[in-house]
Amino acid sequence: MKAEYDLSKMQSRKNPYAGKLKKPVTMRLSEDVISYFKDMAEESGVPYQSLINLYLRDCIKEGRKIDISWEKQSAVAG
Repeated sequence: MKAEYDLSKMQSRKNPYAGKLKKPVTMRLSEDVISYFKDMAEESGVPYQSLINLYLRDCIKEGRKIDISWEKQSAVAG
């Protein structure tokens, strides 16, 4: 191994994995949701944050959409 290396002739290139890097976010999740994924993490040996990420990635892959609809409540005359 050389004592010194000449890096002046090196060419830089873009990181091919930059698009796949994870971005830290803060989320508010229900205790039961966290417990569910933590229990699954213990069984599988995979960190619970990774399991949540894998589940959400699967939702993207499968094109899952959540159906959020609330019924209109009729006004009660009183």
